[in-house]
Amino acid sequence: MEPYSRFNQKKKDEFKEKVLDLRRVTRVTAGGKRFRFRATVVIGDEKGQVGVGIAKAADVAQAVQKSRTNAKKQLIRIVLNNRTILHEVEAKFSAARVRLKPAKTGHGLIAGGAVRTVLSLAGIRDITAKCLGRTPNKLTNALATIEALKKIKTKRLDQK
Repeated sequence: MEPYSRFNQKKKDEFKEKVLDLRRVTRVTAGGKRFRFRATVVIGDEKGQVGVGIAKAADVAQAVQKSRTNAKKQLIRIVLNNRTILHEVEAKFSAARVRLKPAKTGHGLIAGGAVRTVLSLAGIRDITAKCLGRTPNKLTNALATIEALKKIKTKRLDQK
């Protein structure tokens, strides 16, 4: 049983995680209100892999665990140019719009809120990011950042 638990421990430490948002949501039924928790978790290995997961459950711990599992299924891989992205990119998700601009080494991670969390867990250290949408919703801002990262074009080695 012990080798399995060590194996599990190694797999768990592979990704860092951050609970981005935790909300109590309500379903109104004839008998009254039913409360559940919705957790938004960002996971990343700080080497180019990042994912955002959302899940609901009866208690907070279950919601966080389920959203962590969901985030692992939603992982994307991005190509890093040293510590930044290859080119400027802009993306939209729902009401959130995000612009990401590469920066020189040593510039730092200039971003706020959910965008900063996603970028730092992706392993990006030098970038300037701006939320252009007016929404303060952490979930949509994080998902807009993921959409922007998906739009990054990689360099083709076979092209001249």
